[in-house]
Amino acid sequence: MRNNFQKRIDGFGLDREDEPSKYSELRWGKYKDKQNIHFFHGTLPIFDRGINIIKEEYGGEKLLLENIKERLAREEYPVFVATSNGEDKLNHIMHNRYLSFCYESLSKIEGSLISFGFTFGDSDLHIIDAVNIAAKQGAKVGNKLFSVYIGIYSEESQRHVESIKHSFKCMVNLFDAKTIRVWR
Repeated sequence: MRNNFQKRIDGFGLDREDEPSKYSELRWGKYKDKQNIHFFHGTLPIFDRGINIIKEEYGGEKLLLENIKERLAREEYPVFVATSNGEDKLNHIMHNRYLSFCYESLSKIEGSLISFGFTFGDSDLHIIDAVNIAAKQGAKVGNKLFSVYIGIYSEESQRHVESIKHSFKCMVNLFDAKTIRVWR
């Protein structure tokens, strides 16, 4: 089953494949049409350089975290949504072209969505809104999101998800996240 997964593409790549990586950066956009990995609230290795969104990479000489620390020392900051207010989160997302692309991609997802390690907290209603756009309420068939599977780690998170299930415009299924062996 594991070998049947499609190639994981985060949208980043070198400008030219024959260019040595020490003279180039991983830029976002070249492979965005095939992108199937999205960091909806950003991630530490992704930086917004104004014109380009770039991804820090492990260069063999230093650890990835060391490279990120050097960027921070140069006052370059990662694309990362860290506010606790949902409206501020959505505002931050919409003002960054990488994050807004991820949000729009979520709102176009088809079939089923699996949420692992994310239980749609109070400040994440914008994510539910994107899911509901993908669900195309009222459409009985066609290219739409039919269901969401949400991994549950505790009774508290189960109660929370049960309390917000009605907010989704598609079928919501819960599963015990502790039974999934992600790293095997």
